[in-house]
Amino acid sequence: MKQPIWHFLIKPSTAALAMEGRKTPGYSFWDWVHGYVYGRWVYLYIGIGTGEHWLAKIIAPLVKLVSRILLPRRTSLPEQPHTFADAYHGKVITLGAATRLVTVGEDIRLTNLEKIIPYVKARDIILKNPDHILVLECPCRSARSRPCLPLDVCLIVGDPFASFVEEHHPRRSRRISPQEAVEILRAEDERGHVHHAFFKDAMLGRFYAICNCCECCCGAMQAHQHGTPMLASSGYLCQVDEAQCISCGECQSYCQFGALSQGGLSCTVDREACMGCGVCVSKCSQGALSLVLEPSKGIPLEISELMNAL
Repeated sequence: MKQPIWHFLIKPSTAALAMEGRKTPGYSFWDWVHGYVYGRWVYLYIGIGTGEHWLAKIIAPLVKLVSRILLPRRTSLPEQPHTFADAYHGKVITLGAATRLVTVGEDIRLTNLEKIIPYVKARDIILKNPDHILVLECPCRSARSRPCLPLDVCLIVGDPFASFVEEHHPRRSRRISPQEAVEILRAEDERGHVHHAFFKDAMLGRFYAICNCCECCCGAMQAHQHGTPMLASSGYLCQVDEAQCISCGECQSYCQFGALSQGGLSCTVDREACMGCGVCVSKCSQGALSLVLEPSKGIPLEISELMNAL
């Protein structure tokens, strides 16, 4: 098969991203340009997005103008309002769910996951070469003047994304095994940080990374706190066993969503604020906390169950 001329003028991973984009329904040339810019200059992109970079004040008004002009035209479901979060968002996942995502071990294709990923766009899980995993220095933490450490906690899973990051950010990323990825997830859980599976329209409209987030550094968590619904609940809710709880406040100090409070003889859960991440459960020395399914919060992203249903 004859290769197009541009194939010989760009990096192999860029060509692979372009070729995969051509096979993705509804993925336009401008989506590819956006994806390339995002992946190639992700630290600048996130720095501007979080407002930490000096260019943010210049670019933000232009982005808002373009969004008003273009986003309504690109909404695939016109009856649903289109927001920035529809194009770029995360799904809260437990440590167990995150572990299963990085150890899936085989290519999979899961589409139309609107009941699990409740956004208009970017809600497919298509894993190719899922054992190809990179750990990347977190762009959100890197943008901050006093970031949480360590920096290398973002996991890029599968191709073409892992290859693209590996080729374009060799000094800020390294290839790791699935077991090493699990160790990073466990270490971040121990620090009290939340696992998010991230999706983006420009990244072929699918899952591409697991970020381990803290409210002080994470741009998505801060945007969510300020009214942009960038994060979907895990589908679980924290439940308190009042007979076991001693109201020590340890769980409250770790909750990244401000969903726990102390009062009386046991802690109280704000059902609206709780995202079901499970961090508090592992921090309770009394075993008083657990996660329970909560239908109003959506359906959990459990890759094993989804694969078994195929």
